[in-house]
Amino acid sequence: MLKGNPLTNSGELIKMKGFKIALIWKVLLACALGYVLGHVFPTPAIRVFATFNHLFSQYIGFMVPLIVVGLVTPAICKMGTGAGKMLIFTILLAYFSSVLSGLFSYGVSIRIFPGVLDSIGVDTSGIGGSGVAPFFTMEIPAFMSVTSALVFSFLVGTLLAGTGRGHLKEVVFDFEEIVAKAISVTLIPLLPIYIFGIFLEMSFTGEIFPIIKVFAGIILIILAMSLVWLIAVFCISGLISRRNPFKCLAAMLPAYVTALGSASSAATIPVTLSCVRKCGVKESVSNFSVPLCATIHLPGSMMKVTACAITIMMLRGEALSFSLVLQFVMLLAITAVAAPGVPGGMVMASLGVLASVLGFDESAQALMITLYIVMDSFGTACNVTADGAVAIIVDKVFSK
Repeated sequence: MLKGNPLTNSGELIKMKGFKIALIWKVLLACALGYVLGHVFPTPAIRVFATFNHLFSQYIGFMVPLIVVGLVTPAICKMGTGAGKMLIFTILLAYFSSVLSGLFSYGVSIRIFPGVLDSIGVDTSGIGGSGVAPFFTMEIPAFMSVTSALVFSFLVGTLLAGTGRGHLKEVVFDFEEIVAKAISVTLIPLLPIYIFGIFLEMSFTGEIFPIIKVFAGIILIILAMSLVWLIAVFCISGLISRRNPFKCLAAMLPAYVTALGSASSAATIPVTLSCVRKCGVKESVSNFSVPLCATIHLPGSMMKVTACAITIMMLRGEALSFSLVLQFVMLLAITAVAAPGVPGGMVMASLGVLASVLGFDESAQALMITLYIVMDSFGTACNVTADGAVAIIVDKVFSK
């Protein structure tokens, strides 16, 4: 499944691993510098970074539909080339798991986070108010909405899936490389500056302390949720396959640890394969399901993005409804299909859904980017470990 993606070759995985680790430290440094310098920078200097952040946020909004089309369309093409009952079952199971994990995160968040905010004593009247005005503004409208991009990607990808590798498919795969290049060259390197500007402005306006206090506690809750989710899905897979869920979960521990270090589902595939086979999954099933799930199964990332988004909405005093969150997680699960193959792809792809469905502005988007990158390894570790549970179910359903 990953063979056709140029970003999943072994050489690129090594680069991706180092890139992601370096990005975490850059983001943390940007947060720290923004906090410190926000107390000493004069207003004109703050406005310089406010201007950059405005322009960069406009560029992100322009790029998001391109990211969706460029990554999701070829991913659907590749999944469809080997269509069969096992493929369809695995895709539906992985999608259902990703959506359910987002809803699980929503259920926990709306019950626990209000109490956490009250105990910390945070004023929930809103964050990201007027702030500091940029020197000038410039609108860069996207060529289509995120929803339109998703429908277009699904339609084109599905129609091309059953065809041979013709000129149209070549165009789709070439465009994937262009979008991946745009992410790695123009978006990811500038993210630390963008985050520095946001934290600089929040420190200058006095918004930084409530946010730090909130997310220090929220991060721990998200990590606890991921562990509870892993225990639950392995109990379900154990019930279906009649295998000891805790032995299988223990067998997946090397994959969990490897993902913590690599922050890449694709880079962890060899270890994940070995762990899944120790759970009793046949080699033919593991060779099929593990690489596929590394691309489409993202329960850890879904929980993380959903919980952080709900927290930010609570801080801003915005209303939450189940129907809104359901729409959000269902679209996010589709948008994130090809994200593991691109460094930073998941968080960049989620921005479009966050903005179009939840109405996130640039301050809220910057917080999401920061939190996602800081917790990236833990979300990836949950993703690859949960892949083992999916493989166990697939093995049981298709065992002869």
